[in-house]
Amino acid sequence: MKKAEPAGAGKPALLSIGHSTHPIEVFVALLRGHGVESVADVRTTPFSRFNPQFNRQSLERDLHASGLRYLFLGQELGGRPDGDRFYDPEGHVLYGRMAESPRFEAGLARLVERAERSRVVVMCSEENPAGCHRFLLVTRVLHDRGVEVAHVRGDGSTERTEDVDAFRGWSDPVYEDVSLLDGSVSSSWRSTRPVKRGVGA
Repeated sequence: MKKAEPAGAGKPALLSIGHSTHPIEVFVALLRGHGVESVADVRTTPFSRFNPQFNRQSLERDLHASGLRYLFLGQELGGRPDGDRFYDPEGHVLYGRMAESPRFEAGLARLVERAERSRVVVMCSEENPAGCHRFLLVTRVLHDRGVEVAHVRGDGSTERTEDVDAFRGWSDPVYEDVSLLDGSVSSSWRSTRPVKRGVGA
């Protein structure tokens, strides 16, 4: 893992972070240490039973009190979309279909527009980006469009997109197969595990 550079030195276009189980004071300190001005929340449902400091209302209040802006993009960029067409028979999210949807495209445009005006971090819950849709979906699309993203880890260090284990294979062609029997879809670009719709990420 690469150590964080001082805020302002070779800043990437975007950062990403998982709130993990940090106390809010530690989380805010991580953001400030990287010069963050805006937090883009990409959780579908912005609530945490075990870490209530990251429930939307509490988080938005505490960020505002710390001089940081909050942008909710969970409906557009969240990892648990509405609609059967975005899921395979096992309940994995079909990221290729999400990436092509007008809602996702609109959310990405809002994210990039905010990043052009301020230092933005994309936030979900998992500390390690490798298994999170903020990396597997959002960062991948941004990377394909030439937008640099660095990932803030729980110890304050940063990791380049290319150094995250899950980056391997991104250059492989994405396939999508449709069953002739029942019309179900399988894809090489999907969530790492089945998800419960509308809950969590």
